[in-house]
Amino acid sequence: MSTEMIVDTLWVVLAGLLVFFMNLGFAAVETGFNRSKNAVNILSKNFIVFAVSSLGFMLLGWGLMFGGDNPFVGTQNLFILGGNVDFYKDTLTSNVPFWGKFFFQLVFCGTAATIVSGAVAERVKYIAFILFSFVLTLVIYPIVGHWIWGGGWLGQLGFMDFAGDTVVHSVGGWGALAGAMILGPRYGKYDKDGKPKAIPGHNLSLAVIGAFILWLGWFGFNPGSTMSFQNPADVVHIVLTTNTATIAAILTATATSWIFIGKPDLGMTINGCLAGLVAITGGCAYVSVGSSLLIGAIAGVLVVFSVLIFDKVKIDDPVGATSVHLVCGVFGTLCVGLFAQEGVTSLSTVNGLFFGGGASLLVTEIIGVVAVGAFTFAASYLVWYLLKVTVGIRVSLEEEIEGLDIGEHGNHAYPDFAIVAPIMATANGGGEITTAAAPVAIQKPVTGTVSPDEAVPVVNKARPGVKMTKVTVITNQEKFTALQTALDKIGITGLTATNVLGYGMQKGHTEYFRGLPVKTRLLPKVQVDIVVCKIPVETVVETVKKALYTGSMGDGKIFIYDVENVIKIRTGEEGYDALQDEE
Repeated sequence: MSTEMIVDTLWVVLAGLLVFFMNLGFAAVETGFNRSKNAVNILSKNFIVFAVSSLGFMLLGWGLMFGGDNPFVGTQNLFILGGNVDFYKDTLTSNVPFWGKFFFQLVFCGTAATIVSGAVAERVKYIAFILFSFVLTLVIYPIVGHWIWGGGWLGQLGFMDFAGDTVVHSVGGWGALAGAMILGPRYGKYDKDGKPKAIPGHNLSLAVIGAFILWLGWFGFNPGSTMSFQNPADVVHIVLTTNTATIAAILTATATSWIFIGKPDLGMTINGCLAGLVAITGGCAYVSVGSSLLIGAIAGVLVVFSVLIFDKVKIDDPVGATSVHLVCGVFGTLCVGLFAQEGVTSLSTVNGLFFGGGASLLVTEIIGVVAVGAFTFAASYLVWYLLKVTVGIRVSLEEEIEGLDIGEHGNHAYPDFAIVAPIMATANGGGEITTAAAPVAIQKPVTGTVSPDEAVPVVNKARPGVKMTKVTVITNQEKFTALQTALDKIGITGLTATNVLGYGMQKGHTEYFRGLPVKTRLLPKVQVDIVVCKIPVETVVETVKKALYTGSMGDGKIFIYDVENVIKIRTGEEGYDALQDEE
C-alpha cells in the first residue's frame, strides 16, 4: 500500500469517527431540549437509530446509492454482503479501501436518520420511529444520495453539494417535517385559542455539551468529505469556512433573539450554532472565508425566525430540527449557487451568481432543492402514514402525560430525583422522626441562656418538662452558606436543607424558552429546618435575621413550630434524649 493510500485512509477513518461521535452530540442536544420524563426514550432512540441505519445501509442502501450510473437509482451489485466489493474500487476514491469508504458514508447516513428523532420527540412510538428510520436509510436516503453523489441525474446536471446540505440535512429535515405534521403537536403545546405555549427542556447544560460535541464532529463531517489529505490546503480551508460560519451564526442568532424576544435566549444560541454548521456544509469547499462569514450570519437570523414561524403554524418540533436542518440545509444549498468562487480550493471550479458565474449554477441548485424536497417529503409522509394505519405512530394521551420513559421503556433517567417523604437529618446521621404541631408565634424576647427546665413545658415522653421547637427558614438559595455559618457559631450542629419552589410578594417571574414565555410564580428557594431544645429559640431567630437581612424582597421568612416528640431510629431514644447531640 502506498504512502498516499495510508494517509488518505487514516484521514477518512478519523473523519468518520468524528462524524460517528456526533451521535452523542445529537443525543445530548435532543435530551436537554426535552423534558426529563422523556429522557430515556430520546437517549434510546439515538442509540437504536445508528444501529438501524447501519443495518439498512449495509443490506441495501449502499448498493442503491453507488451501484452504477443509472440516472435515478443504483441497480448493479446491490448487495455488498457476500457480493463483489471490488466493483466499488474506484467509487468516490481509489485511495481508500472499500470498507473505509463504506464506513464514512455510513455515518453520514446515520446522521440523516438521527435528525428525525428530535422533531418527533415526546409523542412518537418507539417502534414506529425504528421502522421509519430503517426505511429512510434503506431506500429514501440512498436514492437521493445516488442522484447527487452516486452518478445520478442531479450530479450529471451539475448540482453541487460538497458535504451534504441536501443529501444529509435536507433529507433528514424533510423526514422530520413529515413526521411532525402527521403526528401533530404535543399535548399542551397550544392553548384553546391556538397560541403556542413554551414547553422548556429540562437540561440546557446537556444541550450545550451536545452542541459543542456536534461542533467538533463537524470538523470531520465537512473536511473529511475531501476523502483525501493529499492537498492539505483544501482541508484547512474547509475547516476555517466551517468554523467561521458557525461563530457568525452564534452571534447573529443570539443578537436576533435578544432584539426580538427581549433576552439572549440560550436555546436560540445553540440552534444558531447548529444553523451555521448546516448552512456551510454544502459550500464549505466552494466559498471563501469571507463568504462563509456572511452565510453563517444570515443562517443565525434565519433559524430564530424559522423556529418562531413553525411554532405559529402548529408544527411542533421540540428541538428545532426542521429549522436547523431543513430550512438552513435548503439555504446552504442555495448559497452554493450564490457564493461559489472558482479557485478558493482545488475542488472549486465554478463561480456562483455573486462572482460572475451567472444564474446557471443557482438554477441547478434550485432544481435539486425542489426535486429532493418533493421526493423525500412525499416518500416520508407515505411511510409515516402507513405506519400510522398499521402499528400506530403516537403513544396514548395517558402515556404522553406520564412520560415515554415509563410507558415505552419502564424506567426513569433520574430515579434518584423522585420526590420522597422528608426525613429530618442530624449531625450523626442516625435519622429521626419528628412530629410537629401547628406553627406558633414567639411570645416575648428572651435574653441570655435559658436552661431546658426553664422552657415552656410540653408533653415529652422522655423528659416531660422539656420543650422542643422546630425552626424553619425559607430564603434565597445564595444565602444558605452565610446562614449555615451563622448557625454554626451559636452551636447548631444539625439541620436539614432542602431546595424548594415557592413565591410570596415577589409573585414569581417570566422566563423564556426559544422565544415563548414560560409563566411561573414559583421561584427557587432553600428551606432550612432545625429542631432546638437547649439553645433558646429567640437566639436562633435573631441569628437568622442578622444573617439574612438586606432590607430587600427575598430575605425570607421564619416559621416556629412546637415539636411533640423526636425519635432517634438508631437508638430508640425519644424527646430531649434524641436531640442531646443536636447542639
